[in-house]
Formats: sequence, C-alpha cells, structure tokens
Amino acid sequence: MDKPAPVDYPVAGPIRERWSPRAFGARSLTPREWRSLFEAARWAPSCFNDQPWHFLVARREEPAEFAKMLECLVPRNREWAREAAALLLAVARLRFRHKDSPNRHALYDTGQAVALLSIQATTLGIRVHQMAGFSAQKAREVYGIPEDHEPVTAIALGYPGDPDDLPEGFRAAELAERTRRPQTEFVFAGKWGDVFADGEANETRDP
Repeated sequence: MDKPAPVDYPVAGPIRERWSPRAFGARSLTPREWRSLFEAARWAPSCFNDQPWHFLVARREEPAEFAKMLECLVPRNREWAREAAALLLAVARLRFRHKDSPNRHALYDTGQAVALLSIQATTLGIRVHQMAGFSAQKAREVYGIPEDHEPVTAIALGYPGDPDDLPEGFRAAELAERTRRPQTEFVFAGKWGDVFADGEANETRDP
C-alpha cells in the first residue's frame, strides 16, 4: 500500500513516499538489504562525529529473539507489530567517547540515524514504523543495556501488508489521510512566532 504525502512544495521522492504503516507482509529482508539500511544510518551526521547510535535487531525468522523484543512493546503495539519482518531498538550512548562528558545531542543524533535508515528503507520498498510505546526499563533488563545508554525508540519494519489483515481498531488509522501542520506554524524569523517570509508567497505551488 502506497500513501504519498500531499506536499505543498517539491520534496525528494523517498521523503514523500515515507510513512509509518502498521500492516506488514511476511516477506523477510535479505542480508544485503539489512546492510544497506545500517550503512545509511552509519553515515548520519553527529556532534563531533561521535556516532552515538546503536541498534538491537530481532528478526521474525528467529522466533525466540523476536518474542523477546516484542515483549518490550506496550500491549497495543504488540497487536500489529508481531507481523513485521523485524523489530529494532535504537539506543543512544549518552557520553562522548573522546572526552567522556555528557553528550546532550546524543538523542538528536540517534534520531538522525534512524531518519536516514527510514529513507533508505523507503527507496528499497521497505516500510518503517517508529514507536514511543515500549518499556525502556524492560529493554534494559532484557538486553543488558549499559546505564550510560538510553533506549530511544522501538522500530517495526518490513514489506507492506494488507490493511484488511490488521486487528480491529487499526484499519481506519491505516487508511486515513495523511496530514501535517503548515509551515507557517513552525518556521519563524525575526522573533518567535513571526512567520518566515521567503519573498515568494505568491509562487504557484507544484508538488
């Protein structure tokens, strides 16, 4: 199922095509696809090039490992994420390696790595759904995550499935129109709340 964003201005194809479905098919990723995704994450920008991101991977073809990570999700996310090809946990190292001091950019940089992974996945026809609904504490216990590392997000990924196969209560969200706040609500200049004017307000929109 494709669901391109109804953009107001031109953006790169993979950005427009990226979205977060809950319906996944049974098809597994190939080793080359896995390495392509993590290579994209590897080249994300980061403060001092510290690269604070780490990923834990659980593939559905390894049932015991998959079940272990599935249990880290909140119950409502388990209902649909159990059909994904794999589950990931993105984890950030909270201290700089080169000077062992707090890295307040670690979560931001880990988010950038996940964003690039998501865009690369989209170019391969793979869908990614990031989740706040997981237990960081359970993940720490299950995987032995060090105290100076923070579980940031859980991720379900795989090839698209049929929305009709989703549990009741998820289909409507899957088929709903995609929306975003307009740029005028979050792009400012001069002072907070003053809308950025680019001088081309009357330019014809052509997505």
